[in-house]
Amino acid sequence: MSEQPSGEKSFAPTARRKRDAAQKGDVLRSKELATAVAVLAGACWLMACGPWLLRRIEDVARAGFRFDRAALEQFEPGTVILPVMAAILPPVLLMGLVVMTLTIASQLLFGEGRFLPGNLAPRGSRINPLAGLKRMFGAQGLIELGKSLLKLALLGGIALWWARGNLHAMLGLARGDLASQLRSAWDAGLRLLLLLGAGLAMIAMVDWPIQFIRRSRRLKMTLQEMRDEHKEAEGSPQRRAAIRQRQREMARGGVMRAMNEAQFLITNPAHFAVAMVYDPALAPAPVVLAKGRGEKALAMRELAAERNLPVLEYPALARSVYFTTRENQLIREELYVAVAALVAFVFSLRRGEHPPRPQVEVPVALRFDAQGRASKA
Repeated sequence: MSEQPSGEKSFAPTARRKRDAAQKGDVLRSKELATAVAVLAGACWLMACGPWLLRRIEDVARAGFRFDRAALEQFEPGTVILPVMAAILPPVLLMGLVVMTLTIASQLLFGEGRFLPGNLAPRGSRINPLAGLKRMFGAQGLIELGKSLLKLALLGGIALWWARGNLHAMLGLARGDLASQLRSAWDAGLRLLLLLGAGLAMIAMVDWPIQFIRRSRRLKMTLQEMRDEHKEAEGSPQRRAAIRQRQREMARGGVMRAMNEAQFLITNPAHFAVAMVYDPALAPAPVVLAKGRGEKALAMRELAAERNLPVLEYPALARSVYFTTRENQLIREELYVAVAALVAFVFSLRRGEHPPRPQVEVPVALRFDAQGRASKA
């Protein structure tokens, strides 16, 4: 099979590429979602706190239609405007705060919870006429134009449908008293706002998967980019070797004292290592001085070689002791026979003898695989 061209962007973006793009400001954003949330949040606030604002508007309207001769002869705009602002601004500002908070929260949730202050910085590309023309007449501009036309058609249809059912009643408001006029206009306007919010929510539901697909395509990677990222994540062979060497040096320092007292090492053959000692004067059974896996096990093997300690490769026994015994503890009673055979073998080597390697049997109940799961093998 021929290898795929390395310059073709056909690989899904990795988590790292998505994270890097988000740090540069490329996150999921939807203007339609923000608009829908703003309209629906405002409508919900008006439903909940509308009576409060409506009473303020009614009071302002009543006060505005009451005046006498003195008010006309000594007209002072400040005396009229300030009470109106004091009555209307608090509920309006509170509504604005609620709408702004919910809109920002929706965009943060939509954009993976990232707030990017760098996006607020001025950029020359935003005011570049050529870049603007490219956005307007390019493929992206045509897509946005199509979306705008569809949105206009949908919202215009909703507004027309609302007008057919409410326009006659709105034209007849002048025949009623002030309170009924305000309530009727308020209810009709609130219904229109809710209908438009529902239409915007439908548009946002369509826009979200579009934005998701477009961002995924934009962040797709070539084969060479995949290789470069993997290479950066793994690091060079020299760097990996240096890291392993530092880890091993740290491990050596942690087990140095135990290895000075150890008599032999049981391994599996390189993934696990257990340093043991047997002194009848100190303990009735062999004691585990140190144990390790991975880099620590390799460090223990190196220290054992420097001290000419016997390294005995018994995989099943090494795993059994590793998973059943803590450091500075006696081994399990069920392992006495198996470890005793190794102790006798080591003592024979120390006397200059060359006995055959003993065959040991690990009880079935104490057999484990490399992950510490019970094994019947």
